[in-house]
Amino acid sequence: MEAQAQGLLETEPLQGRDEDAIASADFSSMLSEEEKEELKAELVQLEDEITTLRQVLSAKERHLVEIKQKLGMNLMNELKQNFSKSWHDMQTTTAYKKTHETLSHAGQKATAAFSNVGTAISKKFGDMSYSIRHSISMPAMRRK
Repeated sequence: MEAQAQGLLETEPLQGRDEDAIASADFSSMLSEEEKEELKAELVQLEDEITTLRQVLSAKERHLVEIKQKLGMNLMNELKQNFSKSWHDMQTTTAYKKTHETLSHAGQKATAAFSNVGTAISKKFGDMSYSIRHSISMPAMRRK
């Protein structure tokens, strides 16, 4: 009994064979003639509404294309606008701001480090130049 009750509470989606069983089930025998007529009328009405909605949607899509053409909007312009909006949206995210801040700070540190290395190298070359000039000029001074 418990296994049957548990089967009624299954949370798994329908499998192909389950869908086939439901589709092949004949529920019409459970309906009265009056209910069948009401459902047939409702079916016809829904099909008519769907047809009307498709026609309205198609007309609106044509109108949309006409307006875009009049405004000079084309696919490339729309792509540019979408890209610009996406780029702006991304730049306003917290993750982007934090990453930008971190990389900017790292760039400043790297710039300072390279500057210090450059200064140290320049100083060494200056010292070497002085040392070379001094060693060249000393013998010349002794000869005098």
